[in-house]
Order: sequence, then C-alpha cells, then structure tokens
Amino acid sequence: MEAADLTNSHNTIDNGYTIKYHSSIKTKAIKLRRLGFSLSEISSQLKISKSTASLWLASTPLSIPILNNIREKLTKGRIKGLQTLAFQQNKKVQAINLEAIGTISSLNLRDVKLCKVLCSLLYWGEGSKTGYRLSLINSDPLMICFYMKLLRKSFPTVESKFRALVHIHQYHDETEIKKYWSNITQIPLSQFTKSYLKPHTGKIIRPGYKGAVRIDYYDSRIAHELIAIYNVLSQRL
Repeated sequence: MEAADLTNSHNTIDNGYTIKYHSSIKTKAIKLRRLGFSLSEISSQLKISKSTASLWLASTPLSIPILNNIREKLTKGRIKGLQTLAFQQNKKVQAINLEAIGTISSLNLRDVKLCKVLCSLLYWGEGSKTGYRLSLINSDPLMICFYMKLLRKSFPTVESKFRALVHIHQYHDETEIKKYWSNITQIPLSQFTKSYLKPHTGKIIRPGYKGAVRIDYYDSRIAHELIAIYNVLSQRL
C-alpha cells in the first residue's frame, strides 16, 4: 500500500493487531459482495483476512438473488469439502485394507497350531468358560462362521456333538431364523434345541436382525485346551 493512501484509511483489528487498509479496499469489498462474491472469495482477491471481510460487510444490504447466489456457493463449497474429506478417508481405508491383506497373506492359515491360537483367542473373548463344554453366543454371522471354521480346522470335531440355540424376539419367525443360522453354522436343524424367546418391549424393531445363536460343543478336552492356550500365550507375551 502506498504511503499517500494512508491519509484515507481504516484501522482494523485482526488477530490482535491493528492493520491500516485504504478505504478503496473496503469499497472494492462492498462492490464484490453486492455482486455475489463470498467472504472467502473477497478475502482471497483483496488479500485481506476473512474476519476483516466479515466485519466490513456485516451490514452490507444484499438483494434476494444475490443472497441466493451466495447461499448456493456456500452449499456447493460444503458439498465439495465433504466429498474431498470422504475421498481422503477412503484412500486411508484402502491403504489400511491393503496392509491388512499383506499381514494375513503372510500367515499360513492351514497351520493347525495357528488356527488353534486364533480359535482360543476368539473363545477367550466371546466364549463361556464352563470347562466341561465349549459355549459361545453372538449375533454376528461373520464371527460365528469364523469360529466354526477355526474350530473344525483346529480339532477333529464330531458333528453330532454340536448343539445350537437361537435367541429371538416375538417379532421373529422362528423357523426362518433357525434355517438362517443352520446355514451359517452348518449344523443340522435337528441339532437345534428349543429357542429362547427374549423379552421385548415392542418399542424397537431392528430390520434384518436375525437374533443371536449359541453354539455348544460337548468336549471338555477341547474346552480345556483352548483355555490353556490363551493362558500360556498371555503369560509368554
């Protein structure tokens, strides 16, 4: 800004500092605002802070079309910002997924010992520690499927020793739910025991919710071995 300009200037407090701006800059800001420019655009063009632009233009009257134009710009800006954020987040998730694939690819999932360790950790977190049988209940079909595959890979299981019990609400179709979990677990319907009907207030109905299933396997030796594995592992670590 030229020295002569300071004779007709405005003092503005910006971030705690007093800055002198020539009156022509404020005049330009007002003109741009009336033409429908946003505060960010004005700040960028005139090399002033957004807070200064906001202070100068707070009382500038605007026509309805200009107001609508500014609102439309702001909306587009927000959408673009959200899209950029989503894109960046998606890139991060993809990178993490690739790293996870690399981690799992380095493992030999045919190794029975490794499967036993994984099965024991899952049972440690989700299973019932009765000792005389294995018992695990969950509503996540992926977790139940994972557990069943690990258990069958880790030990020479006898299929007739499996039992399944579904936990359902009054709004469930019991036959449909049993068929669903039978398909997930590969346990025949004939080995499903009487279903447990959970108390339901009727206030919340979860669409697509298939209840929960409890898997029992009657073999105390396997139960004790899984418990021993995670106990020894925790001590070693």
